Amino acid sequence: MLKLRRSQDRGYADHGWLKSFHSFSFAGYHDPSHMGWGNLRVINEDRIAPGTGFGTHSHKDMEIISYVLSGNLAHKDSMGNVKGIPPGDVQRMSAGSGVQHSEFNHADGQSTHFLQIWIQPNVIGIEPGYEQKTIPELEKRGHLRLVASPDGENGSVSIHADALLYAGLFDGTEQAELVLNPERKAYVFLIRGSLMVNDQQLAAGDALLVEQESLLTFTDGQDAEVLVFDLAR
Repeated sequence: MLKLRRSQDRGYADHGWLKSFHSFSFAGYHDPSHMGWGNLRVINEDRIAPGTGFGTHSHKDMEIISYVLSGNLAHKDSMGNVKGIPPGDVQRMSAGSGVQHSEFNHADGQSTHFLQIWIQPNVIGIEPGYEQKTIPELEKRGHLRLVASPDGENGSVSIHADALLYAGLFDGTEQAELVLNPERKAYVFLIRGSLMVNDQQLAAGDALLVEQESLLTFTDGQDAEVLVFDLAR
């Protein structure tokens, strides 16, 4: 089963300094039919104005992944990490028993565009943790590159959750396949461009909610960047 959700059907919030699309219920956006998918709880597509950001705030028992698309996201947390996250980097923060952090856009005259992703952990109360890795564009070109996994396989960031996250870039004749366990769920989110997934044509911001499928095919990309989640039910 493939259920297509168009970009314009997402929640949206405009706070002036922050413009955010919500794939699932979040903050002031509530849709009982879109509370998450499997153990995927949040995908927020955020654009932060220059010189602004999220002040210090707390998280607990959540695996949080930041995927920066443009600009640079400055991260500071109560674990002592002070990092800049440029495009191409994937950051994982395990909130565990509790962590405080802030995120800021120091890019001069440029908004920072990034995805904030929350995945429910399979263990709670752990010591908070942080990890950040650069995933070269060449490794995502024309195939799906594993960027987050429970065991840190293939240079991915490691998450305390039963989930795999892949990123891919597709243009022209480039294509890929992903074999799935039909007893699990999957979620496809197209960041930019256009892409054919099985028999579904996706445009930027569109998503596919997938269950009871054993194979996904990715073809006919036009400047496409995609994330694919393999998820526990």
